[in-house]
Amino acid sequence: MSEHSWYAHSRNLMLDNTVVLAGAQRFDVAIIGGGVTGCSAALHLAERGYRVALLEAGEIGAGASGRSGGQILPGLGTELSVIEQSLGHQAAREVWAMSREAVRLTESLIERHAIDCEYSRGYVHAALKPRHERAMKAWRDEMATRYDYDGLEWLEGEALKRHVVTDVYLGGLYEREAGHLHPLNYTLGLARAAQNAGASIFEYSRVTDIARGKCVRVSTAQGRIDCDHLLVAGNAYLGGLVPEIERKIMPVVNYIIATEPLSEAQVAQTLPQRDAVSDANFVLDYYRLTQGHRLLYGGQVSYSGREPRQLVATMQRKMRGLFPVLENVAIDYRWGGRVAITRNRAPHFGRLDHNIHFVQGYSGHGMALAGLAGQLMAETVAGQSERFDLFAGMKHLDFPGGRRLRTPLLVLATTFYRLRDRL
Repeated sequence: MSEHSWYAHSRNLMLDNTVVLAGAQRFDVAIIGGGVTGCSAALHLAERGYRVALLEAGEIGAGASGRSGGQILPGLGTELSVIEQSLGHQAAREVWAMSREAVRLTESLIERHAIDCEYSRGYVHAALKPRHERAMKAWRDEMATRYDYDGLEWLEGEALKRHVVTDVYLGGLYEREAGHLHPLNYTLGLARAAQNAGASIFEYSRVTDIARGKCVRVSTAQGRIDCDHLLVAGNAYLGGLVPEIERKIMPVVNYIIATEPLSEAQVAQTLPQRDAVSDANFVLDYYRLTQGHRLLYGGQVSYSGREPRQLVATMQRKMRGLFPVLENVAIDYRWGGRVAITRNRAPHFGRLDHNIHFVQGYSGHGMALAGLAGQLMAETVAGQSERFDLFAGMKHLDFPGGRRLRTPLLVLATTFYRLRDRL
């Protein structure tokens, strides 16, 4: 079994003209982080005519953007009630509308730049327990009445089994606007599009220092960039570079396994429509099929960064519990990716200075929203900050306990929800 991701083994694009930053250079905008946020920002800024440098500590897509479950969803990692409590109902409606825009933007970028990333629509939110069913139906009704969203259809019985063939779920909400893709190939496609628009990409160029001022200086081991604007999009991979915002997030490692290719008969008895699926537990499981008919199954987490014991066996047991037809299917790949969560699970947008902006903390719900976040950062650099500022109005608290205690405290809190999931 390979401990490298299936995405790395199935990448279909190698970037040209990416070098290590060396010497002193001058750009209009520098971007830290080569995930979806950073690549989208680089693309949208370069298309506006800015001289853009994107700095990535490793390779493009090496972080969460290239290792995630690949779900493309409207909404946020938190409930809209959290946004309402902070910003009010009208602002929450605008945030919701922008999250739907993020899905459309993803589709538009894929089409406009011919990104070969296995994009497919169709998503099922699955109910395991009666309380899940009640909550989902209430959510569907609230979204229809208070947010004018009719994209959630309740399915049960044979209607549900046309999408996911299992007896485990009581029902589920089918979301036709949502979908899934190959996240690494999508991220690489954005980076290539940014290059084609004129952006310079520097891989293996970890930023070691930021000197703030009217002209921002960004330093690496072998070079530096002076720029008018700096965008920070390192998320859970900043490594102490910007402590004042890193206190607002908790890095969490999420794991995925990939089966050997399934037969047509096995596909027909699991996910015949190739929808993505997630359950309604607090610590949720999610899965989908690739175009090559591998089942990708994810959901186990680690707060310490160490792989959980019996990781693959645990995930196999869950997968086979849903789909007995997969009892003897081999697991070919397993991997993890580090995501950043905030205390309220809402994304964290903000400013470090008048010319330094950041986005982080998508809380496991960033593949679509990150593309829009990059566009909003580009708009802000160009002097149109209203949409960025709407997100930035959300207040975010530090995780309690400091660097030493915040992980044990989060594990304790999450243990409570894990126990609740079992009830």
